[in-house]
Amino acid sequence: MNVDGTGRRDPDRLIRRAGVRGDPDRDQHFLVDDRVLDRIPSHLPDEADTSHLLEIGGGTGALTDRLLAVGDRVTVVERDADLAAFLREEFAEAVESGRLTVVEGDALAVDLPDFSACVSNLPYGISSEIAFRLLPRGKPLVLMFQLEFAERMAAESGTSEYGRLSVGAQHYADVDVVERVPREAFDPAPAVQSAIVRTTPRAPDYTVADEAFFFDFVKALFTQRRKTVRNAIRNTTHISGIADGSAVVDAAPEELLAKRPGSLSPSEFAALTALAADYR
Repeated sequence: MNVDGTGRRDPDRLIRRAGVRGDPDRDQHFLVDDRVLDRIPSHLPDEADTSHLLEIGGGTGALTDRLLAVGDRVTVVERDADLAAFLREEFAEAVESGRLTVVEGDALAVDLPDFSACVSNLPYGISSEIAFRLLPRGKPLVLMFQLEFAERMAAESGTSEYGRLSVGAQHYADVDVVERVPREAFDPAPAVQSAIVRTTPRAPDYTVADEAFFFDFVKALFTQRRKTVRNAIRNTTHISGIADGSAVVDAAPEELLAKRPGSLSPSEFAALTALAADYR
């Protein structure tokens, strides 16, 4: 085992030992900046439970190594069979002691364990799907995304970045972009900049009776983000599933109808959803 001055495994040496090269066509960009790797676990909330950490996309194990240093147990999900085998060999001692479990498979399809927090450098091609598989679990997340995606997750209402993704993510948690990561921190370098997002779970300050309908309604209105809410409701009944858009408009308060979808807060979306639910 080759380690750096901190006692952590060197990411470049891990790649060489694994005998692999990152493949952009397969969404493989290995994080090789030691400073970023060392900081990632520190972005967990101070009160986060580190008894069982989940990592999606272990790669050659550079982040896995850092997670083993802070967590009691770690489960890694890796879809590449060769990399999963390498992780088991590289971290054989942790596997044998029960501190590390390597699950070979697609993170969107395998059964995820009952983890206490998730820390991952995600494959960007599954950013949205995996985020919304993890967020409902109500656990702290520290995840690497494309910068644009990260900024949309954390965006506030009234900004150009605010949209369906913002409302959906913030329904489950407080979302913060905690660090920007340059292209050069990866091998091979991706075409875009990246960012680390921290989500801290909390209950929303509103009530939603039907979560699926809430998300469908939000999705529908954002397809008409340049229209007023009044027109967006009427124009998107085929998406939202509302039987009578005009009846919803008649029941809704004028101060919400006059806004545009990008100016509605999540709680205002929830209030409109509660009205619209009576007209499905």
